[in-house]
Amino acid sequence: MRLRHRDGQTVHLGYCTNVHAGEELPEIIGQLDTYAVTARRLLGADRLGVGLWLAAPVAAQLAADPDAVARLRRDLDVRGLEVVTCNGFPYRSFHAPVVKHAVYQPDWLTDARMDYTIDLARVLAGLLPDDAARGSVSTLPLAWRTPWTAEHRAAAERRMAELAHRLAAVHAQTGRLVRVGFEAEPGCVMETTEQVAAQLSGVDTRYLGVCLDLAHLACAWEEPAAALGRLAAAGLPVVKVQVSAALGAEHPERADTAAALRGYAEPRFLHQTRSAAGPAADDLAEALDAGLPGPWRVHYHVPLHAAPQPPLHATVDVLRAALGVLVGGETALCDHLEVETYTWNVLPPGRRPSGPAQLAEGIAAELGFTRDELLALGLRDQPVREMTH
Repeated sequence: MRLRHRDGQTVHLGYCTNVHAGEELPEIIGQLDTYAVTARRLLGADRLGVGLWLAAPVAAQLAADPDAVARLRRDLDVRGLEVVTCNGFPYRSFHAPVVKHAVYQPDWLTDARMDYTIDLARVLAGLLPDDAARGSVSTLPLAWRTPWTAEHRAAAERRMAELAHRLAAVHAQTGRLVRVGFEAEPGCVMETTEQVAAQLSGVDTRYLGVCLDLAHLACAWEEPAAALGRLAAAGLPVVKVQVSAALGAEHPERADTAAALRGYAEPRFLHQTRSAAGPAADDLAEALDAGLPGPWRVHYHVPLHAAPQPPLHATVDVLRAALGVLVGGETALCDHLEVETYTWNVLPPGRRPSGPAQLAEGIAAELGFTRDELLALGLRDQPVREMTH
């Protein structure tokens, strides 16, 4: 979906397809038909944005075959879908039975991460709508926090300089600007905006910046206006926002709250838990066993429109405050917004979709929720002009 900001910018809103498990191109097209097209129809939208997740093998395949990219773009067009952003955080196997720390591999000390990211940039340059100002690719916050030495940091700085150089080459070759946003996450080298500002100091901001995940921001217990002010003071652009909400618990020491939280402790994804008092755990079950003092925020993306049952809650207040700063002022600070609730299929059984139709309805409901929040901030729906290729 597209919305018009008061400053004249087009703000793109879509959902991230990393919620779907398929990694081969035919599976991806099938997922678009089953979920994205259905969600677009439920929303009554003439065009729906999808934040495309392509596993590394299919990204490499497409990057080497411009004709295949052109066919994919036509497949998107005929379905009323468009792509302005790709999620380049998970490398592959994001829906394996156990993912946990594997999602941070390969990290930004490896050639594999560089090659994957440039493959995505090349594919995205071919998928961008003609009238889109730019594209974006989100990526991991360099690496998991350990080990991380001065030598690792120096190597990462060289990698980022190379990344900017290679993105400039994509820009020169295709005429399309694609920027990469590093996404802070609990437990990683960059968890807070202070760490982001320090690690990304001196990068080429024509091509590199920040992907701001609002659930991660909440888990860091950062106040959105201060966090965004810190990034602005560092001269770092927000190239992409992942509109997400974390799981919250005011009194995890209480038996009913702990029991409710245990319903969210599951084996696939890592659910880093952060206490307002300072203590932290790298997974929810670990936090429960350790009895960390509350209140807690848990890195568990929960559906935006459907609050968890009390005594738990979602950090929608942080989401609203962040959107207010990002797009509620006279100038839009970011034009790529992506709803990223990848945890639908590991929610507690009573809250999990019963099948594809219910998941499509949930995706549509989250997008509708976000669109309503943006309209309340003064943005306006913007119809997409019909385009031919």
